[in-house]
Amino acid sequence: MNRYPLWKYIVIGVALLIAFFYTLPNFFGEVPAVQVTPVRTTEKVDAVLMQRVEAAVKTAGVAAQGISLDARGVKIRFADTDAQIKAKDALQQTLGAGYTVALNLLPASPQWLTSIGALPMYLGLDLRGGVYFLLQVDMPKALDKAAERYQGDLRTLLREKKVRYTGIGREGQAVSIRFRDAAQRDEARKAIEGAYAELLLEETQSGEEYLLGATLNKQAQVKTQEDALKQNLTTLRNRVNELGVAEPVIQQQGIDRVVVQLPGVQDTAKAKEILGRTATLEIRMVDEEKMQDAASVQAALAGQAPFGTEVYQERNGVPILVKKTVVLTGDYITDAQPGFDNQTNQAAVHVNLDGRGARVFKNVTRENVGKRMAILLIEKGKTEVVTAPVIREEIGGGRVQITGMDSPQEANDVALLLRAGALAAPMEIVEERTVGPSLGADNIAKGFNSTLYGFAAITLFMVVYYQLFGAVSVLALATNMFLLVAVLSLLQATLTLPGIAGIALTLGMAIDANVIIAERIREELKNGMSPQAAIAAGYERAWDTILDANITTLIAGIALFWLGSGPVRGFAVVLCLGILTSMFSAVLVSRAVVNLTFGRAKRLTKVSI
Repeated sequence: MNRYPLWKYIVIGVALLIAFFYTLPNFFGEVPAVQVTPVRTTEKVDAVLMQRVEAAVKTAGVAAQGISLDARGVKIRFADTDAQIKAKDALQQTLGAGYTVALNLLPASPQWLTSIGALPMYLGLDLRGGVYFLLQVDMPKALDKAAERYQGDLRTLLREKKVRYTGIGREGQAVSIRFRDAAQRDEARKAIEGAYAELLLEETQSGEEYLLGATLNKQAQVKTQEDALKQNLTTLRNRVNELGVAEPVIQQQGIDRVVVQLPGVQDTAKAKEILGRTATLEIRMVDEEKMQDAASVQAALAGQAPFGTEVYQERNGVPILVKKTVVLTGDYITDAQPGFDNQTNQAAVHVNLDGRGARVFKNVTRENVGKRMAILLIEKGKTEVVTAPVIREEIGGGRVQITGMDSPQEANDVALLLRAGALAAPMEIVEERTVGPSLGADNIAKGFNSTLYGFAAITLFMVVYYQLFGAVSVLALATNMFLLVAVLSLLQATLTLPGIAGIALTLGMAIDANVIIAERIREELKNGMSPQAAIAAGYERAWDTILDANITTLIAGIALFWLGSGPVRGFAVVLCLGILTSMFSAVLVSRAVVNLTFGRAKRLTKVSI
């Protein structure tokens, strides 16, 4: 009656064993480490970089406790913070500005646990310390910028098609073009519909003037807003690298907000200055004559650049002499998208210029066919040559194709760089928090103690009131805690104070199922059932009540996750997972223990409940 088949014990045992391994890393703590990541996403993170890092640390005379390589970069562990800081200084000096060297804390769990993917939960800022920003993107400004770009593009298009108009202006997010007669307006409409399918056109008349209004359709508006948010995310990631933050969190929240979490950063003013700064793009011609003279190049590298030129380095480290005269700036670039060259089918970047930029670029490319043109990104006094392609032919129409990309990923990165020199739309900090490391440690202690004291109080009550069955319930409750931590670790969830509150609430709610079962068994015993039958009936008849109660709570948790954001979502995740693990532990695990304890007794005359 009260016996499980062998396969159920095996399932429970395997689940508890897996939970043990994935809970274990949370008890080993963390060790000081240094994390090395390339500044450019196109740089390779491979064994060669790991060897360079290892050699630099050995040369500095610092003993490393371990070195590992992952998709993001190279991580080196050290015994103490003194060795960590010394290694960071040595690596920065050896690797140069092409790599970000950041202080970090890594799990101290053994390698065999890490190899099976058993990692500790990540601690949120309220437990670890750092700076939190919630930024809101001004989406109407992004649409205003798009309308401004289309105003210049339409002016250029009408001039190329030789369509006469009396004026063109912009009112908010709409572009308005004025004509003398309806025939010219119809001709313009035909040209615009052929070139810009994403525009909605509306014909009106004001006195003797014929008007044509152009606005973005709904799909184009959504895409413009998504591109603006994506560009701002990329820009913020590029800027945060300068702070040397080991594990920054920069992610979208909702349709127009961005969350920036910087663990370990306490200087709020510095973080604000980095996030809000601007960058510029410049297009200049390469000085081909001076580049052919090796002496001029060497002199430039020695600090004596020829008159009218400046020396920079390409991505591969090759020096390049660029003329000081600026052909175009990033203000003329309206868009940049990755794609492919139609002739060679190689990865390329397609750049759109506004009307004035298109005219300038057409003249420059006509006069410099066969020469190289350098695209430079200038940010906080540092200049980077993004690419330096060869001009194959005169380029008109304001649409430029940049070839020479090694892969579609590089084309995507270059397109983002061209767009992400500055923010696509203004951003405003709507929420700001700073948590010190000592406060984070205090939060951890308080959260741990509250959970521990709550567990102790529940244990005392259950053992006193329900005796042996109370002890079984406490064992099931401990298993529930065990399983919940394991699932959170397996999912690499971020543990915050609301998450700890969710764990504490889960403990209080999980014991309800065991109370229902115990009370049901006591009721059946009072009704004259034998102990074995009472145990079986108690578990079977309590199941419907337990299921109904947990489903209703689960619905509330799902609603919190769906409608909430930030800490509310974290609380909801822990609550929902805790409900699932509590149903498993309160019913299956506790029943398995009861079956092992009482199920094999031939004549059970009394139950300690």
